[in-house]
Amino acid sequence: MEVRARAPGKIILAGEHAVVHGSAAVAAAINLYTTTSLRLHPAGEGGGADSGVVELDLRDSGLTFSWPCSQLRGVLREESGRVGVPTPCSPDQLAAIAKLLEGHEIPEAKIWLSAGLSAFLFLYTSILGCRPGKAVVTSDLPMGAGLGSSAAYNVSMSGALLTATGAVGVGGGDGAEEWELFGKHDLELVNQWAFQGEKIIHGKPSGIDNAVSTFGSMIKFKKGEFTNLKSRNPVKMLITDTRVGRNTKALVAGVSERASRHPEAMASVFHAVNSISEELSSIVELAAEDEIAITSKEDKLSELMEMNQGLLQSMGVSHSSIETVLRTTLKYNLVSKLTGAGGGGCVLTLIPMLLANIVLDKVTTELESHGFRCFKVEVGGQGLQVS
Repeated sequence: MEVRARAPGKIILAGEHAVVHGSAAVAAAINLYTTTSLRLHPAGEGGGADSGVVELDLRDSGLTFSWPCSQLRGVLREESGRVGVPTPCSPDQLAAIAKLLEGHEIPEAKIWLSAGLSAFLFLYTSILGCRPGKAVVTSDLPMGAGLGSSAAYNVSMSGALLTATGAVGVGGGDGAEEWELFGKHDLELVNQWAFQGEKIIHGKPSGIDNAVSTFGSMIKFKKGEFTNLKSRNPVKMLITDTRVGRNTKALVAGVSERASRHPEAMASVFHAVNSISEELSSIVELAAEDEIAITSKEDKLSELMEMNQGLLQSMGVSHSSIETVLRTTLKYNLVSKLTGAGGGGCVLTLIPMLLANIVLDKVTTELESHGFRCFKVEVGGQGLQVS
């Protein structure tokens, strides 16, 4: 039996950093995916109930990890999977999982792998028990760039594992499409499991990334509450990955320190960001019927993005690489803003419907000449899908 599940990455259209201080944020799925292919092997194949291995093949990194089922049973003492509402990974479980990683030589340059492997072992053994099988993960998403790569990993993994157990199923498609959708109830279960994986990787995630990756489309997020938004017209963006790594925790802390030094000024900044997120939410849900209406809608979105970027600069989270992207796209009358934590990472550029391809090619070529990497994406598409 083989199951394939794919989950999209995400962008923050408005509200990053300010969301931590009570403002609204708007996030959206993008059509760059992480795919998990899961093949289960018959238990006891080759002799004995404990024979066989659990494998994880991270195809893009060229790294493969495996654990004998007997070792998993001995360390985790899991007799069978639990496919209901998940129980958070306990400190004892985390300590046991850390023991399972000790025998693997994880490259110093890829130290983030430990968290990803821990999330995999928790999800796999919690959902499937210690049954032998192999998961192969591939991704279109750059890692650590603010595009929700870890959430897409956890959502696609949870989706594949839960489908393999029969705990979730596709939402009644005719089977003609390669990728099929889950029903809302099933998506909610996948999202709960993926959030547990996110907690292992990030400690205290907001839940935005895994929610967008699971449900797709767009969401407004404010003070822990999610509101689903329906984008009435296609929105296209050029994403520029500056390839500059950043420390998200340090950037978030820096904004909080600035807010404590200048409480009134920063409160005004956060209030302005909230207004931008609320207005942007309303605009994306408006249906534009012709070119004039679509252009007017795009102009408003561009202005809101430009204002949001100015406010992010006032929070101190821009970076010279981000400013290079802003200057380059401005030469072509295009508007850009950072997405996510800032300090490097990725930048969004709105692609107007009437923009000539030759102009987009010129912008992309110039950005890539700085060593950046560009992706043209559609915003607000499908969430988790299964094949």
